[in-house]
Amino acid sequence: MHRMKWSERIGQSLNVVTLGLLAVVMFFPLYYVFVVSFTDPGEYLQKKIVLFPERWSVEAYTYLLSTPAFARSLGNSAFLATVGTLCSLAVSSSLAYALSQKRFHFRKILMFLIVLTILFSPGIIPNYLLVRELGLINNIWALILPALANGWTVLLMKNFFDSLPAEISEAASMDGCSAIRTWYTIVLPLSMPALAAFGLFFAVGYWNQFFAALLYLNDSAKWPIQVLLQNMLLNASNIDLVAPGQQVETPPTEMLKMAAIIVAILPVLVVYPFIQKHFAKGALIGSVKG
Repeated sequence: MHRMKWSERIGQSLNVVTLGLLAVVMFFPLYYVFVVSFTDPGEYLQKKIVLFPERWSVEAYTYLLSTPAFARSLGNSAFLATVGTLCSLAVSSSLAYALSQKRFHFRKILMFLIVLTILFSPGIIPNYLLVRELGLINNIWALILPALANGWTVLLMKNFFDSLPAEISEAASMDGCSAIRTWYTIVLPLSMPALAAFGLFFAVGYWNQFFAALLYLNDSAKWPIQVLLQNMLLNASNIDLVAPGQQVETPPTEMLKMAAIIVAILPVLVVYPFIQKHFAKGALIGSVKG
């Protein structure tokens, strides 16, 4: 018994040490990016590698946020994350609610078509041809309209609506409420945990739009933040990051890159803790029925 306890202690200690080392290895790149972005430019040019700056500075952020190109990209990503999320929630939840109603005659056909989209993806070329025929090339709506709903999200939302008591819809119908009014006045308020969870998925997806933007957007003024960040990391000299009216010297390019990375990931890190409880609850309810 003593040997078992001793071996368990050794095993637990090894697990703690191993997990601790893995955590440090995974956290260090983010820490380094954060530290460099807040380092004084003069100190960075002297040391090149800074683990803990002696002089902190927000000069890189001040300069970066004052450049027209970066400000436009932030506005484009904010538009995608807000408008795209609201549109996706409206379309996905309304479709899922319709599929959860047994009185809807075409629900089985639609369910078959939705499952078909999960099993078979059309690929890049058909999607590009569709966007081109709709006249959405070089239009920011090309990043929203084709991604309004996906089969997996619709099925999870349908399972959540199936878990709601059927008596709610029946009582609303007896009181004279139409299906649409029942959906947005009764069902949606009861579905806030699920909507918060799926809204987070949609918002993160739209904020991180990258590949579709490369395909459909030719004008750099319409790029979201992720595309601009990719171009900055590859070749910052090709990006117009000149801040008008600036009287200070341009910070080092590496510092601007680090600051851009922090700005790009900050919204998700800030929003997630506030809706974490709704996220966990909504994801479980939407994926488990009964």
